[in-house]
Amino acid sequence: MPKLCCPKCKEVLWDVGNSLRCQNGHSYDRARQGYVNLLMSNAPSSKRHGDDREMVLSRKSFLEKGYYEPLLQLICDKCVKYGSPNAHILDAGCGEGWYTASVKASLPQSSVVGVDISKEAIIEAAKRRAGLELAVASVSSLPVQDNSCDIVLSIFAPDAVSEFRRVMRSGGYLIRAVPMEEHLLGLKKAVYDEPYLNPPARYDPEGFTLAERAELRYALSLTSNEDISELFRMTPYYYKTGREDQAKLLSLETLETEAAFCVFVLKKV
Repeated sequence: MPKLCCPKCKEVLWDVGNSLRCQNGHSYDRARQGYVNLLMSNAPSSKRHGDDREMVLSRKSFLEKGYYEPLLQLICDKCVKYGSPNAHILDAGCGEGWYTASVKASLPQSSVVGVDISKEAIIEAAKRRAGLELAVASVSSLPVQDNSCDIVLSIFAPDAVSEFRRVMRSGGYLIRAVPMEEHLLGLKKAVYDEPYLNPPARYDPEGFTLAERAELRYALSLTSNEDISELFRMTPYYYKTGREDQAKLLSLETLETEAAFCVFVLKKV
């Protein structure tokens, strides 16, 4: 398994009862749900880190209805193709664990660690009982041992390529999914007077070679206001949109929009 490390001294953490402890005596208790909080932050304890509960639950509900099932299958297929049956896999920015748990099910003998800065997301991931090791932590400071991962997943998560490179073994694979230019354009047209395209899907980080680039496009047909609202609330657009524009979705019962994803598979050299 990719070994979790102490966020204070970077030494490997070992299971000691219901805690994780390093050789320097730093100890971190597991929550009753099974995850461990390894987030080091200078922010006030009252400050929310990452996605809030509303966003997490909206995404969980929307994903479990199968709208992104083609993307899920594509990611699982790439993990099986590029990983061994006993692969050590890190999902950096795992959210509520929908993709993470399915990757584990596709490679049941693998060891899978999920990390996310949102405590609310990690709590939901822990409820899946999928055999995952889960930690609250930032992808920009991963509490993971150097050179310990065969595969690193980054699915709509912040890019932290220097950390990805550090935790991956030589010859390991980074699988990164990003939205393409037209992704959810129909949703944007329903909300904004001047909808905009996403930035072009490009990814060419130093220290990696491109093994594969896969594009996935299909039409999404949403047939209830609940599903439309969940899709909107799970995106960053919701929190960047004023009340007047948010209200435009309240009366919609159907929505046609594009789903467009790009999955990069990169090999560490």
